[in-house]
Amino acid sequence: MLIRGFSFPDELHYLVEHQVWARLEDDGAAARVGITALGIHLAGGEIYMARPKMVGAAVVQGGSVGVVELAKAIVSVKSPVTGTVVEVNARLAAAPELVHRDPYGEGWLARLTLTDFGADRAALVHGAAAVQPAMEHHAWLNRVGPDGG
Repeated sequence: MLIRGFSFPDELHYLVEHQVWARLEDDGAAARVGITALGIHLAGGEIYMARPKMVGAAVVQGGSVGVVELAKAIVSVKSPVTGTVVEVNARLAAAPELVHRDPYGEGWLARLTLTDFGADRAALVHGAAAVQPAMEHHAWLNRVGPDGG
C-alpha cells in the first residue's frame, strides 16, 4: 500500500511510533526487522552506517535493535518485537545504503527469534485497515505532505 508516497507492504507488522517493521517467518518463531520508508525519510534520508546489535543480544519491543548514522545524527533503531538476535544483515557493513534504497527487502537490519509475539502484537498494526489510518496520522503529525515532501 502507498501512503503519502511511501510504501507499506501489507504482510508486515508495524510499530508506528518508531516507524519500524517486522516480517514474520512462516513458522511464526522468528522475524526480520527493519525501518519503514517513512521512518527513513523522517530521520533525514540517506543512511551512511547501519549497525544492528550483535548475534545473541536480547532485544525488547521498543528497545534498541541497532543504530544508523545519517548526515547529521546517529539514531537508535527501535525493535518492533521482543526476542534474541540470531542473524544480522552482513551486507549492511559494506552497503548501508540498502536500508534506504530497499527498506523492506535487502535493507533489513536483523533477524530475531521471538519471545512472545502474542504480547508484542498489542502494540503493532497489521493489515490495510489498521495501517492506513495509523501511518496517515503519523505522517500528518510529522508534517509530511501528500506527495511525501
